Amino acid sequence: MSLTAVERRLLGLKSLIGNTPLLVLEVDFRGTRRVVYAKAEHLNMTGSVKDRMALHILRQGYAKATLLPGALIVEATSGNTGIAFAGVGRALGHRVAIFMPDWMSEERKNLIRSYGAEVHLVSAEDGGFRGSIEQAVALAARTPDAFLPRQFENEDNCAAHEATTGPEIWWQLQAHGVTPDALIAGVGTGGTLMGAGRFLRSVRPEVRLHPLEPASSPTLSTGYKVGRHRIQGVSDEFIPPIVDLGFLDSVIAVEDGDAILMAQKLARDLGLAVGISSGAN
Repeated sequence: MSLTAVERRLLGLKSLIGNTPLLVLEVDFRGTRRVVYAKAEHLNMTGSVKDRMALHILRQGYAKATLLPGALIVEATSGNTGIAFAGVGRALGHRVAIFMPDWMSEERKNLIRSYGAEVHLVSAEDGGFRGSIEQAVALAARTPDAFLPRQFENEDNCAAHEATTGPEIWWQLQAHGVTPDALIAGVGTGGTLMGAGRFLRSVRPEVRLHPLEPASSPTLSTGYKVGRHRIQGVSDEFIPPIVDLGFLDSVIAVEDGDAILMAQKLARDLGLAVGISSGAN
C-alpha cells in the first residue's frame, strides 16, 4: 500500500475512533444517590480506549518514518492494546504479531486472530508478561523494518490522550455545566490517565488524578508487589516508564469481586456491556 493510500485510510479511521459520548450514570453508593460521568470508550472501532493510542502511535510512526507501509507491527499486550493494533494495523495494510500471556481470556485471543493478526502465547514459565515483551523485541530485532510501538515507554501513548481524551472530557463536562473534581483510570500503560490528566491539569490545576489498580496486585502502591488478579488489562507486573507517580494522586485499590459485580450491574441495570476494568473504574 502506498503512503497516499495509507493517508486516506488514516483519515477514514479517525472518524471511527474518539469523540465518544460522555454518559451520565446515576448510581446508589452506600445508600446515597451519586452521579458519575463515564466515557463510552467501548464505542471506538475495536471496542476500547486503546484504539486512540494505536491510531496516534501509528500515525506518528509514519510521520517520523519509523513505520513504513506494509511493515510488520509487533507488540506485547495483556489484551485491548493487542486488539487495537490488530484492528488498526490490519486496516492500514500491515502484518501484525501480538505477544501475550497464555492466561489471558480466550475472547481476547480470538478477537486478535479475527483481525488476521498472529497471536504468540507466552507461559508463566517463559516469563509471562515480561517474557511477552522480551519475545516481541526479539522478533522485531530479527525482522527487517519491523515496528515496535513500545506502548509502556512511548510518550506518543500519553500524547494521544492529551490531544483527544482530555479535551473531550473537558468540553463534554462543560456542556453539562460541570467542572471535574477528579479523573480515575485503571493503569495498564498509564497513558490514558497521564495524557488526559495533563490536559485537565492545564485547564484546572486542582483536579485530582487517581490511578486504579487491583487490590491483590498493588504494584503501583508498593513499587514491587505483583499478584494474581482478574481485572485483565491493568497491573502488568511493573510500573510503566511513562507513569509519573509524583504527578498523580493517591492510588485506588479495587477488589476483583467488586469490579466483576459492577460490570455485571452496568450490563443488567443500564444496558452497558462493558468489561471488568470498566467495572473497576
